Amino acid sequence: MDEQFVSRRDFVRLLAGLGVSASAIAVLGSADQLNALLRAEQAIDAAAPLAAEGHAGSDHPHRWGMVIDLSVCIGCEYCVYACQAVNDVPDDMRWNVHLVERTTTGNIFHMTRPCLHCQDAPCVAVCPVGATYVRDDGIVIMDYTKCIGCRYCQVACPYGARSFNWGEREASSGYQPTWGSAEVEQRPRGVVEKCTFCVHRIDRGLAQGLVPGVDRQATPACVNICPVKARLFGDLNDPDSPVSRAIASHPTFRLREDLGTEPNVYYIPPKGMTL
Repeated sequence: MDEQFVSRRDFVRLLAGLGVSASAIAVLGSADQLNALLRAEQAIDAAAPLAAEGHAGSDHPHRWGMVIDLSVCIGCEYCVYACQAVNDVPDDMRWNVHLVERTTTGNIFHMTRPCLHCQDAPCVAVCPVGATYVRDDGIVIMDYTKCIGCRYCQVACPYGARSFNWGEREASSGYQPTWGSAEVEQRPRGVVEKCTFCVHRIDRGLAQGLVPGVDRQATPACVNICPVKARLFGDLNDPDSPVSRAIASHPTFRLREDLGTEPNVYYIPPKGMTL
C-alpha cells in the first residue's frame, strides 16, 4: 500500500471488509484497473471533504423531493420522453424508467423510477474520487470532470438508476423538439449518468425567485409534462409544498426502505396494494 499498489486478492479482501458483496466485486474490473484507482489516492483525499460535506443537513432551508402517484399513472411515458429530450439522453440509456407491474391482487399498474436521490446513498459511499455526492439540498449530483468511469456507483446503486456512457455522441437524442429542447450539455464518453431532478432548472429558478414544484420554469421536465399530474415536486422541508401536502394526505412508501438509503422519492400506492 505504501507503493500505491495492491494485488487483486488484497483488493477483494479490502472490499469484503467494507461490506461489498462478492457479485459486486466480480464486476469491478481487472487488477490493473483496480491499481489505477489506488494510484488516484491524492485525488481521493482531495475529494473526501466534498463528499463528507455534501450530505443534506436538517438545517438546510430546502430538501427537494418527488411524489409519484401510482394510482393515477397511465403509463404514457411522457415523463420518459421529456427527460430524454431535456437532458439529451440517447435511447440506449434511460434516466427515467417505466415498468409495467402487477399487484398481489392482480391489478396492473405503471411504475416509473427516476434516480431516488438517497440521503444515505450507496453510490456516494463507493465513489473513490468524490465524483458523486449529496448536495445540502438533498440532490445526489455528479461531477463529470472528476468521474473516472470505474462504475462503482452503478454497481452499488440498488435501484439500477445509473447508466454508463460508452461512446462519444454528435447527434441529439432525437426527442427534440417534440418533447422539449436540450437544456444541458451532452456528457463525455466514459462517465456514469443519471437523473438530476433537472437541477439546472432548480438552481436557475431559485436565483430568479421562482418556486420549484410550483413554477414550471423551476420544476423537473417529467413533472411538468405529466398529463394526469401523477408526479409532484417540491420542498420536503416546507409543509405547504405540493410534495409535503401529498405525503400528509396519502399513504406513501419508498422503494427498498429496508436498505436504509432514505430516498427523496415517495410513491402513492396503486389501487389493490396495501401498505
